[in-house]
Amino acid sequence: MSKTVLVVAAHTDDEALGCGGTIARHVAEGDIVHAVFLADGVTSRHSTTPEELEQRNVAAERAHKILGISKTYMLGFPDNRMDSVPLLDIVQKLERVFDAVKPEVVYTHHCGDLNVDHRTSHNAVLTVCRPIPGASVKEIYAFEVLSATEWNTPGEAPFIPNVFVDISDYLETKMDALTEYGLEMRATPHSRSLGNVSRLAEFRGNCVGGSAAEGFVLIRNLR
Repeated sequence: MSKTVLVVAAHTDDEALGCGGTIARHVAEGDIVHAVFLADGVTSRHSTTPEELEQRNVAAERAHKILGISKTYMLGFPDNRMDSVPLLDIVQKLERVFDAVKPEVVYTHHCGDLNVDHRTSHNAVLTVCRPIPGASVKEIYAFEVLSATEWNTPGEAPFIPNVFVDISDYLETKMDALTEYGLEMRATPHSRSLGNVSRLAEFRGNCVGGSAAEGFVLIRNLR
């Protein structure tokens, strides 16, 4: 039986960084993957132009085609200022996406990321996914995003993965999707470089005896 998967990310490119290989594997195995983005990842920057936002949106469309994402939702909250929005407003808008998609599996940000939009996204997901009778969500996983997860204060909710997804056959697809986000990637030795993304996948894979993997923190798994 195929599953319906929803990736809840703060910004376009977070989905590819955090779980791009896992998305590609879900699709290859017959699952349907949707994605929802709470902010645009661009407009908080100094002197952002409409052209730059359009470039980011086009890059996302291309990356999602590569990964096999079926449908995306853009919620339009203020970029890198989501802590200025009442959580209830975010939750109510996100709930409408969950009601439409009815996902069984959810991937989202780690609660300890430095980026405030990431933390707010995590809190919103956990609120929407309250385990009430009849809820569709059975599994929730938190992913890591380079240049956010590892940059927070040491000891402040560290990311310690306890679920690993083998992406040996899908690492190339993940890298192809991230190449579309070229304007967001940085040159080595920056943490958010293509080389470091590949090394992290290899490290996570080697940790569990494989070639490449993505690590997640299990939030909930109802069987």
